[in-house]
Amino acid sequence: MAAVSKVLVVFPDVQAAGAQVLRMALAGRSEPFVAGATVGTRVPGDRTPETPYLPYVLVRLDADLPHSSMANTRATLRVTVWHAGADEAHDLAQLARGLLLVHDGTVLRSVRPGTGPLPATDPDSGIDLSTFTVIANVRPTLA
Repeated sequence: MAAVSKVLVVFPDVQAAGAQVLRMALAGRSEPFVAGATVGTRVPGDRTPETPYLPYVLVRLDADLPHSSMANTRATLRVTVWHAGADEAHDLAQLARGLLLVHDGTVLRSVRPGTGPLPATDPDSGIDLSTFTVIANVRPTLA
C-alpha cells in the first residue's frame, strides 16, 4: 500500500498584510484626521507623552482559527488608533475599519466587522484612542 503524504500549507502573515492594506489605503486619503498617520504592527519603543507619534494606527493579530481542512483560516485583527483627540481617534478608526471591510485581496479575503470602534484612553500616556476588530478569511499557500 502506498504511503499517503500530506500537503504542507502555510498561512501568510495576516498582521503584516493588514498593516500594509491600511498603509496603502490611508496614503491616498485627504481627510484632515488622516494627515501624518503612521501604520505599524508594534507600538514605537521610544513613544512617550512628549513624543506620542500621533496619529498612530496599530494592527495586531488577536486570533487565528484555521479550518480543520487547512484550506482557510479566520483571523481576527485588532486595530487601535491613537490620536490627538477622541473624535479624531474615532473618525480614523471608522475609516480604517471601512477600508479593511471593502478590501478583498490575495491574503485578506472576505473581511467582516468584529467589534467597535470603541473609545478609550491609553492608561500609560493618557492619549485618546479607539479600537476595533475585523475578521478576515485567509487562504494558505502551498509550501
